[in-house]
Amino acid sequence: MQLTIQNLNKTYPNGVQALRDVSLEIPTGMYGLLGPNGAGKSTLMRTIATLQDADSGTATLGDIDVLKDKDAVRRVLGYLPQEFGVYPRISAQEMLKHLAVLKGIPGNRQKEVVDALLQRVNLWEHRKKSVSSYSGGMRQRFGIAQALLGDPKLIIVDEPTAGLDPGERNRFYNLLSEIGENVIVILSTHIVEDVKELCSNMAIIHGGQVLYAGTPEASLQALSGKVWNKVITKAEIGDYTGRFGDRLISSRLVAGKPIISVFSDSDPGDGFAAANAGLEEVFFSKINGVA
Repeated sequence: MQLTIQNLNKTYPNGVQALRDVSLEIPTGMYGLLGPNGAGKSTLMRTIATLQDADSGTATLGDIDVLKDKDAVRRVLGYLPQEFGVYPRISAQEMLKHLAVLKGIPGNRQKEVVDALLQRVNLWEHRKKSVSSYSGGMRQRFGIAQALLGDPKLIIVDEPTAGLDPGERNRFYNLLSEIGENVIVILSTHIVEDVKELCSNMAIIHGGQVLYAGTPEASLQALSGKVWNKVITKAEIGDYTGRFGDRLISSRLVAGKPIISVFSDSDPGDGFAAANAGLEEVFFSKINGVA
C-alpha cells in the first residue's frame, strides 16, 4: 500500500499558508517528515488524519480517497498526536479497553487485544496505573499502543520523541522500527536524529513546501565533497556570516567553540577543511536554501 499526496494546499483564516502544493509518495515502512517548528508538518499530518480539510489537492491511501472518504481512512489509521489527553484516574488497561470499543473491536476480543498491546509496548507491569502518572516515555509507548488498535495500515506519529531522555528515546526507536516493517509509518519531527536512526525514506518541509523528498543516502551523496568547516572565534561569526551568507549551511558551538559550515564545489580556502556531510548538514542546507 502507498500513500500518494498531490498538490495539497492549506491556508488558514489568518492568512498563513501552511501547505503549498505538497506532493509526496510514501511507501510501506518508516517515512521521516523533517522540518523546523512551524514548517507545516502538523498541518499535513492533521489533514491526512482527517482532522481538518485541505483547500485543494488530492491524497489517496491505496484505493481510499483520504480527503473524501474519511470514515474509510479512520478504520485503517493509527494516530499519535504531539499532545493527547487522558482521564486522570483511569488505568492504562481500562483506557485501552475503552478505545478498543470505539475502534469497533468485538467484545470477545478486547481483553486479548489490549493485553497483547500492553505487553508489546512493555507496559504490562504498569497496566493498572493511570496514564496521567506515566513518565514521558511511558506515555508515548501508551500512545503507540492506542495507535495500533485495530491493526492499522497507516500510522502517524507527530513529534514523538520531543522531551524524552536518551534511554526512553532508544526504547521508542526500537518500538517504531518494529512497527514500521509491515505498515506505513509517518514520523513527523524536527529532530534530525529521529530520521537518521529510523527512516529509509524522508522529506524535508519548510514554509509549507517540500524542499527534498527521497532517501537519506541520496541526500547525503548530493552533498558529498561539498561541505567545508572552520573553527572560528565568536567575534568572527558576523564577518563570516556576511562573507558566506549565500553558501552558509550552519554555525554551531562544539565544545564551546563556533564551527561554521559552508557549501562549496571546491576548497573555499581561508583555512576551511573538508567535512563529511551528515543528515544535519542536509537539513540546514535545504532550510537555508544553500543546496
